[in-house]
Order: sequence, then C-alpha cells, then structure tokens
Amino acid sequence: MAKLKTSFFCQSCGTQYAKWQGQCNACKEWNTIVEEIIQKEEKTAWKADTSEVKKASKPLKIKEIDSTQEVRMDTTDGELNRVLGGGIVPGSLILLGGEPGIGKSTLLLQISLKLPYKTLYVSGEESQKQIKMRAERITPNGDNCYILTETKTQNIFRQIQEIEPEIVIIDSIQTLHTDYIESSPGSISQIRETTAELIKFAKETNVPVILIGHITKDGSIAGPKILEHMVDTVLQFEGDRNHVYRILRSLKNRFGSTAELGIYEMQGSGLREVSNPSEILISHKNEELSGTAIASTLEGIRPLMIEIQALVSTAVYGTPQRSTTGYNAKRLNMILAVLEKRAGFRLGAKDVFLNITGGISVDDPAIDLAVVAAILSSNEDISINKDFCFAGEVGLSGEIRPVNRVDQRIQEAEKLGFSTIFVSKYNKISLKNTGIKIQLVAKIEDVASELFG
Repeated sequence: MAKLKTSFFCQSCGTQYAKWQGQCNACKEWNTIVEEIIQKEEKTAWKADTSEVKKASKPLKIKEIDSTQEVRMDTTDGELNRVLGGGIVPGSLILLGGEPGIGKSTLLLQISLKLPYKTLYVSGEESQKQIKMRAERITPNGDNCYILTETKTQNIFRQIQEIEPEIVIIDSIQTLHTDYIESSPGSISQIRETTAELIKFAKETNVPVILIGHITKDGSIAGPKILEHMVDTVLQFEGDRNHVYRILRSLKNRFGSTAELGIYEMQGSGLREVSNPSEILISHKNEELSGTAIASTLEGIRPLMIEIQALVSTAVYGTPQRSTTGYNAKRLNMILAVLEKRAGFRLGAKDVFLNITGGISVDDPAIDLAVVAAILSSNEDISINKDFCFAGEVGLSGEIRPVNRVDQRIQEAEKLGFSTIFVSKYNKISLKNTGIKIQLVAKIEDVASELFG
C-alpha cells in the first residue's frame, strides 16, 4: 500500500490547505479546517465490463458530431419533467437539495414507485421496513422499484451489477463512503470521491443517478462546492414545513432552462402536483379589502397570477419601517421614492409592509405595477376591483414600461376570469378579439386616476 497522505480541508466550503490554520481564507469561517487522509488506491469502486471499455476518444469536427437528440426518460411527474426540461437525460447526475423534513425522500420514493423503469432506491438513512411503511402510504404498487439499505459504494455497485437498474436513486450522498478514502462519511473527501465514482458509473453505463443532498444552515448544498460543479443538474426543494405547498426550482441544468418552477401540495398520501398554481396563489374571499392587487408574472414558460398584499400605516416611531416578504426590499424602496417624487404621494413618514401570498419569491419586474396599486390602495383605504390585474414595470421617472411576453400574461388572466388587465401602452399586443379589457397606461398617475378616480 502507498504511503498515507493527509491534507487539510475546510468543512464549510471544501478549500484545501497544506497545513492547519484557524480561519478559512475562502469562506472566512473559523475552526472549520480539519485534517483528512487522502491516500487512495489506484483501483476504483466501479469497474466496467472489459468488453464494453471504450477506446480513447478522438477529436471530431463539430459538423461530424451526431446531433440527434437523445430520448429523455419520462418521470410520470409533470412538474418534475417541466423543471428538468422534459424528463431525465440518460447518463446524467441530478442533485436534489432541501431542508430536513421538506419532502425530498417522499418525492423521489413516490416517483420511483411510479416509474415504468427498473429503479434501485438506495437509502443510507432509513431501514427497508421504514421505507416500506412510507411506500404503502404513498403508492401500494411498485413492481419496478428495488430498495437497498447500504452506505458502502463497493457493495452498492455489486448490487447494481446484479440487478442492472435503469435508474439509481441515492438517499443521501452524505451517508455514502468508499474504502479507498479513510475518513468518515459526510466529510469533504468522501463526498467528492463517492460522487466521482457515481459519475464514472453513470457516464459509462448511461444510467441516470439521482442524489439527495443535505443543506447547510444558510440554505446552500452541504459539502464541497465542487459537488455542484460535478453533477449535471441541481434542484432545490423549498417551502415552509408549516404550509402544505412545496416549490421545486432548478439552480443548474445542463439540459434545460433554470427558470422553470414546479409546485406540489403535501398531503397525507404524498405530494400532489399542482397543475394550476394561480388558484392556490390567489386567496378566495367574498368581501373586497384594500391593499391587495393581482399581478401577472412568468416563471419560465409558465404564467402565474399572484396576489400582492400591502399595508401602509402611520409610523409610530421616528423612522418608518419598510418590510417585504417574497419581494426585493431595495426595489420596494425605489418604488416608494418614485411615488413620492414623481406622483406626489406622501409616504415618507409611513410604515410600508409588502407580502406576496403563497410563500413564493418573485424577481419579475412586471409585478411592479401591482405593487404600486396595492400600496396606493392601502394608503387611500380604497379596495381594488377583484377582477382587475396588472402587468407592468415601473421606471424611475414614473412611467409604466413594457414587459416581455405580454400576450401570454393577458391570455392567462382571461382564462382565470379577470375582466381588466392594466399594461403599458408601449407594449406591442398582437391579440385580437379578446374577452378581457386591456387598459393601456403610460404613467403612475393614469393608474391612480383609473382605480381611485
């Protein structure tokens, strides 16, 4: 055996050092650098069949490369398919992260039980009986799903060669360890090495691998940052455990867009796909209340109608408060300055609280107009007609700027039964004979006069 070699790694960000020091130069964390054994044997855990070993690749001209698109594997889950860009690409590595108890294992177990492909679900955190209890609650029938409780990669690959699955799910990457690195599971070296072995397996056999990853207290994927660089797709499962809705986002995707969004509802029988999220993001109330406005936004190719709530009140203390939930606080300050300077509304001495219902965060500037309408509605204490919605960006001079894909936003508003949508008069609208009234506005004063006379 070769001589043992050690090195020092930051347990927070994975930076390697030649000797120990108190503070990591990369992430500035204290007392996170520990010594790990990095001696590694020449052999690796995964060995391809010698008859299938490929020859060394040769350079090709780009026009000589086969451009036929590979058929994706359908997950039978419409929301997951959308976020992945149409399904699972064979031979890809997908990393799913999220808070403890948010539903990562439930989502992947539910999908693996419904997949028409032979699936191996490897768990290092639960026993087979525990998984069986959850599986019976979710889907009693799962003929194609094999359950393995193992943490050693050598044993996992031995079972893979026997079963020959079409999809492998690992729950979770932080529990795996290999004999070729002498450090504890979850350490920087083990995560990096076990992931490298799984990548080698996935690329040589064309079998996709889905990994569950833990997250740190600040919400980033636990382990070295190189883990996110190594995999093909990074998904984030978000939501408040006190609410029933969960949001699946794509942080990185080599085979699709990162702007897509999947929404699920947590039920006793598992996670239910929410095909029309506008219904859950708009509260259903009989009486009209001041301070609420409906905005038309886009997440990827999906149009959403979301409810903006604002509360404007006289500041009790000397400095007025500005608080937002799901909306950029600096953008709110900018909009309040525009209302004060350009439109003449006196909001400088008032508290302003803003909330986007449903627990989602939106970066789309097209919701600016709805934010303005909600703030003015609360300030004047006059409710906005519940059949009105808004799609427009507010500029620094108080003008209403055009937004992209306005036709899609108008069609979604019409489909959900809104009677009027406020958009910029500078938008080029190609729709003809719509059942919804399109109110064209140029400045904030136009919106205020239309809503409050």
